[in-house]
This record gives sequence, C-alpha cells and structure tokens, in this order.
Amino acid sequence: MNKIKKSLMAMSILVGTCVAPMAALQSFGQEITDASGNVVDTNAAKSQSSSGGGFYEIVFGSGIVGMLLWFALFGDGALALYFAIDSAILIQNDKLMPKKLMDGVQGAMMEGDVVKAMEICDQNPSAMASIVKAAFQHIEEGFEAIQEAVTAASDLEQEKIQQRLNWISVCGNLGPSLGLLGTVQGMILTFQALASGGAGDAAALANSIGQALWTTAAGLIVSIPSISIFYSLRNKANRLILKMTAMTMEILNGLRNVAVDPGAEEAPAEA
Repeated sequence: MNKIKKSLMAMSILVGTCVAPMAALQSFGQEITDASGNVVDTNAAKSQSSSGGGFYEIVFGSGIVGMLLWFALFGDGALALYFAIDSAILIQNDKLMPKKLMDGVQGAMMEGDVVKAMEICDQNPSAMASIVKAAFQHIEEGFEAIQEAVTAASDLEQEKIQQRLNWISVCGNLGPSLGLLGTVQGMILTFQALASGGAGDAAALANSIGQALWTTAAGLIVSIPSISIFYSLRNKANRLILKMTAMTMEILNGLRNVAVDPGAEEAPAEA
C-alpha cells in the first residue's frame, strides 16, 4: 500500500512540476517587443507565438537536443521535489523517535529489564531503536563499550539519512549543468546561423539566444530551491541524530547500576 501511495505521489509531483513551469514560461513569453522597442500586447503575442514568444516555441523550437534537455530539466525538477518530500516525511521526531518506543524503553529500564527493552526495540523499528539496541548488545562489555556502540550506531543512522538526502543535492547540482548545456547548444546553433549568412535577421538571432538562455534560467529554478532544501533537511537530521544520541546515553545511564549475572553463562561449563 505504501508503494502505491508513493507511486501516486510521484505521478502528481511529475505532472505538477511539468505544468507549473509551462504556465510560468508561457506568461513570461507573452511580452514581445516590436522593432521600435515597444511591448506588444498579450493578444498580439499570442498571434506571434510562431516567432518565439510562447513556451511551445521555446521548448520545441530548440531542436531535438534542446527538447531532450528540456525534458531532462523537467524530470530533474520532479525528482528533486519527490526526494525533498520523501526526506521531509522521514526526518521527523515521530519517525525517528516514536513515542511508543521511548515510553516502552524507559519503562523497561526503570524495571531493570533489558530483555524487555530489546523486544520493544524490535517491535518499533526506527533509527532510535537501532541505536538503543546496539547499546544493549554490548551490555556485558562495560559502559565504555556501550558508549562506543552508541556512537557507531548513531554515525550509521546519520549516514543512512545522508544517503537519501544526497539525491536532493544531486538533482540540485544537475539543474545548472543541464541548463548550461542547453545554453551552449543554443549558442552553437546561433553562431552556425551567423556563419551561414543569417546575420540579416537580428530578431531571429535574438530569439535563438533567448531560447538558449531560458534553459539556464530553468536549471537555476530547479537548483536554488533544491540546494536550500537539502541543507535545511541535513541540518535538521543532524540535530535529531545528536538528540537521539543524548537521549540514548541518558536512558543507558541506568545500566551503571544494572548487575549482569555471569553465572548464567558459566553454569553449563561448571556442570
């Protein structure tokens, strides 16, 4: 059921990411200037969409390579949005530190029942459960070993979260690269037109350059929010990991007074 929900969410994100830039670019492209530098009205702009004013011409008038780059930009934006939503849902107190887990482990530790605490961790899988369980697995090795286990488990959980966040950063870094590639491709076509004797049509050349620059703008539109969201979620994840580590050590302070009976393992050997 969760996979179906994620698939539906991805589809809605993809549609929204494609439709919103289309509408925005269409509205931007409606202001066209005439030969005297005056802005043509909206109705005239619609009639002149074939000369480069509308979004359709911006995307589909840039050649096969340009079209592929535009679709890559839309896909990059959709993936960035998907990973941002997925990570924002994951990096929450209720997801990383379920209240049921915390209450159960604290109650078990007040009773001095480590086995019960480990069972509660198994019943409530989460980052906090993994950290606490790693500490319980080294309970017979002393408190220093427990501290080392907690630190190692915290680093592991932090790396797991970071790996998911890195996809947002990847999408954010790809945006300007794809946009710049589209601009370079558009400039190449422009200079090829100049070399073939197309310098007389200045409006057409300006339109070609404008189409090329739109890809850079689209790449920055994808990149700036993605990078901002990445660092925001990364800092939030680091704060939660530190909080989980501190809370785990606070819970495990009670283990200083928990006596481990070595006779449970030595009894079979003596027999």
